[in-house]
Amino acid sequence: MEHGSPPDGRLPVQNSTRISSVPCSTRLRGVTPRRNALWPRIRGRRAQGTLVTLPNVESTELGNSRDLVIWLPPGYARSERRYPVIYMHDGQNLFDPRASYAEPWRVDKAMERASQRSMDAIVVAIPNRGIERIDEYSPFVDARAGGGKGDRYLDWVIGTVKPLVDDGFRTRPERTHAGMVGSSMGGLITLYAYLRDPSVFGFVGIMSPSLWFAGRSIFSTLAASPHVPGRIYLAIGGREGRGALDDARRMRDALIEKGYAPGSELRWVEDPRGQHNEVDWGRRLTDAVMFLLK
Repeated sequence: MEHGSPPDGRLPVQNSTRISSVPCSTRLRGVTPRRNALWPRIRGRRAQGTLVTLPNVESTELGNSRDLVIWLPPGYARSERRYPVIYMHDGQNLFDPRASYAEPWRVDKAMERASQRSMDAIVVAIPNRGIERIDEYSPFVDARAGGGKGDRYLDWVIGTVKPLVDDGFRTRPERTHAGMVGSSMGGLITLYAYLRDPSVFGFVGIMSPSLWFAGRSIFSTLAASPHVPGRIYLAIGGREGRGALDDARRMRDALIEKGYAPGSELRWVEDPRGQHNEVDWGRRLTDAVMFLLK
């Protein structure tokens, strides 16, 4: 089951009179940031952190554009500290229920909990392009489902989005501090990005990945890839279907065989009650961040 989104890839964020002042560069290759007070409220108060929208970021590789939303952690404006960065797919589904396909991940809540444990990071929410989502989230072509633009999508993320973020915000750009998190087809492209570009991404969170896609081609990609030190968080829900569960267990075993040591380089989570939805993925995100950033 694949989750959708509004077709134009935009992330509407409600304007508010409570706009946080966050210093960031406005020299973002012609992109002018918009700062927005963060929706929603947590325990009766406004969530910590700040959202900054970078509108209409173009992709020559894909021939389209979309807004990016950057989540800045609590204390960003009051320090000169540099932060790790987590790039996340399906950006519509991460913060705002009005933009989400269903209930959002509530990434702000998860990141606030991680921040309370001294694990801070910047989050870059990259929205999908609706009907183009499957094409962009797989480098492989599935005879029935499509796909095939995943390499161009990653070329854009690495060649345009990451430099834009690194230039405009106080990031730690090294691979050990740059990672990616995604679910479903977003989980597939996240794993592929780690295998394809190990010099760029040093950690990945893979939630309920669509490993079945294109005849399970991702397993062949892993088999042909070297072991590169890093951290991989792989999670699946027990209520996602036998096929998805078997594929995820097979991927766990393949990663271990490749040399990823359980506990230090690989964290495997099998949630008996977990389903294929944003609520469950968001519920696991704090745990993922704590492992990936340690």
